[in-house]
Amino acid sequence: MSKQLIKDRQLVDDHWQVVSLSDEATADDAAALHVPAGSVLIPAPVWLAQRDALLARSDEIAVSLAPTFAVEDLADDVQRFAMIAVEFPKFTNGRGYSTARLLRERYGFRGELRAVGNIGRDQLFYLFRVGFNAFLIPQGQNAEEALQSLNDFPEVYQGAVDQPLPLFRRRTA
Repeated sequence: MSKQLIKDRQLVDDHWQVVSLSDEATADDAAALHVPAGSVLIPAPVWLAQRDALLARSDEIAVSLAPTFAVEDLADDVQRFAMIAVEFPKFTNGRGYSTARLLRERYGFRGELRAVGNIGRDQLFYLFRVGFNAFLIPQGQNAEEALQSLNDFPEVYQGAVDQPLPLFRRRTA
């Protein structure tokens, strides 16, 4: 079964190769990990350990951020990435929402911001509001229904990344 990727409100194919580390990996493991050629998604610790070598490549590089990763550690490099993936290992882990807002509002990241992991249809609208524009839909979920969830609410009251002005400011403008 192919991956189910929503990007910019459309179902698209995913061209990224994913390279991962084990949860027990050390900084030495990150430094020694082989990064293949091509468009590759690597864990952020691999970027930090191999930064100079990866900067010399002409390939597209993307990073994946675990919930415990401090996004501040990538602050100087976020514009170098074609895509940043934020991991949601559990339905109840909401740290990725804060990470997305930091990347969009504080660090000015304008590329693809992808939510991956345990995300459900009912979360996509809110993930979009904090800055995600891509969602890797888990196996077993209907990608078409997930795509439709981005239209669940026709109007929003609060300001957010997708609509900075709250409703009362938009009405008076």
